[in-house]
Amino acid sequence: MNRHLGFRILLRAPDPPAHLLRPKGRMNHGIKAFPALLCALPALAWISAATAEQVPVRHIQRPAHCTMMTRSQTGKTLGRVEFSQSVQGDDVTMRLTFRFLDGSVDDETTTYSQKGVFRLLFDRHVERGPFFAHQIDFAVDAKTGVVTDRAPGWNGETRVESRHLNLPADLANGFIGTLLLSVPPNASPFQVQIVAPVEGGRLVHLRISPDSRQRFQLDGVDQEATVFRIHPELGGITGWIASLLGLQPKDVLVWISEGADPAVVRIVGQLGGAGPVVTSDLEGTLFPK
Repeated sequence: MNRHLGFRILLRAPDPPAHLLRPKGRMNHGIKAFPALLCALPALAWISAATAEQVPVRHIQRPAHCTMMTRSQTGKTLGRVEFSQSVQGDDVTMRLTFRFLDGSVDDETTTYSQKGVFRLLFDRHVERGPFFAHQIDFAVDAKTGVVTDRAPGWNGETRVESRHLNLPADLANGFIGTLLLSVPPNASPFQVQIVAPVEGGRLVHLRISPDSRQRFQLDGVDQEATVFRIHPELGGITGWIASLLGLQPKDVLVWISEGADPAVVRIVGQLGGAGPVVTSDLEGTLFPK
């Protein structure tokens, strides 16, 4: 059974802590404008100087379907994750859907090419419901360079805004987990980029590095996984301000089973780069406490 599972990281400028929004004399206007300040900084402030790169395909993806369970840090079940994947020639289309018990949905459909190196073709990511502080409907067409943001308008109708960006070849929206299936456990740290839904689309570097190794069980069989750490490189003034105010998105940890048929077996991190940290485990897995 093919248990390959991709996943997404989508960053946005999170809301500042509530105490920073309280009126405070003449400084109130500037403090209230803090989220806008993050968004309005030049794109260069989001990008580190290190070189990003495309990942060579070492494991060809095949049609697949699997499920995961999502839990809070205290172990409370929050919802279920469903992953499906179809293949047509060199192109792979995958869909990853988080369905929460409170009715919230995180749904992403991604198409990429696996001809020699991984290359994004199209990605659309939707987040809606009470679990998320902000609703998202954001699409990236890597073939044309057009990104599209859909949001509720003042009159109740959907506001649609599109813009053109010069997108890099290493763009990885929606399928970072798939990339990690082809990364050796002893690989050197490397970087990829994503388009974050900030001010119509901002390029952000993600620094990826092997972090550790851990034993686990899959359907009762002992196995070992490489744990990869994914660190958002905000950089520049934006990164300094986010770090100062505790708004830096937390690192994401991803467990990749080792062997001839690697799989994503656990993901620990924030959805959308904000909010509570959640753990998603492939069904049938058991990790030491």
